[in-house]
Amino acid sequence: MSSVDTEIDIDSDDSGAATDDDRAARAAADADAGGIAARTGLDGVSLKPRECDVSVAADLPFGLVCVDYEGRESLPAFDTLAALARDRTVRLTTPVRADGFDPRGDDSLTRALPDSVGRILVAGHPAYLDESERKRAVAPRLGDAVGVSTDPWVGTEGIERVALAAGGTQYELLSRTTERDVRALRAAGYEGDIAVYAPTVPTDDEDAVLDAVGGYAARRKPVQKALPDGAETDADASGRAREVLRKATRDYALVGDPDTVGDRVAALKEAGADLVVGYPAAGVETFR
Repeated sequence: MSSVDTEIDIDSDDSGAATDDDRAARAAADADAGGIAARTGLDGVSLKPRECDVSVAADLPFGLVCVDYEGRESLPAFDTLAALARDRTVRLTTPVRADGFDPRGDDSLTRALPDSVGRILVAGHPAYLDESERKRAVAPRLGDAVGVSTDPWVGTEGIERVALAAGGTQYELLSRTTERDVRALRAAGYEGDIAVYAPTVPTDDEDAVLDAVGGYAARRKPVQKALPDGAETDADASGRAREVLRKATRDYALVGDPDTVGDRVAALKEAGADLVVGYPAAGVETFR
């Protein structure tokens, strides 16, 4: 077996929130439309406010919209999120160590968040935290935040055991072991909800895939070990680097034509995932 194979397996109610009937009707309409999003089988979309105006979600065929946190200065207006939540489910990523969302300190943003907008509780990516925020303990803050949140999701990246202990829907980052990990949780008797976050590129154009998620996959430790030093990680990758990245992008992202993505989504759900949320790594237009 080569070293490549050993390293990588290469609608609304009076409250303003969407109802189950609203979401079901929207999903049925999307399926009838037969568009790219419907063919992927994705349950929702995750948007990054530094990349797009999140209000574009109003024109995307998803009843579930998750908004990533990329620093306080990039937070979308809460009125925008509330408007989206009139006919879809909207969740905002809220780092429990960040000022404004800290349940043991400044929680002003938490208190200002509209009731119709749900929360995804995370430790917070260090790139979006200042030095003092990075030093704050995660576990007690996560527990406190779950206690005061309604139906929270809990991001598990890097804090899997803490997240599981805290409760709430477990929000897993897609990896090459996700299906196995989810099956293990279900076999062990875990009955809570599990959602999976996955960068998604619904095309089989290899150059487009590498440009969108090659660098992302290259940051994963098994991939770092397999890549030649100084290798290009986008469409310019060649030789062994391209071989490694071709396999790695399929481990750490949903790629391929929409029906191929749909097969992978179906496999995740067969393993026990309840929801799969796609981040349009090649741009929101690829999800139309």
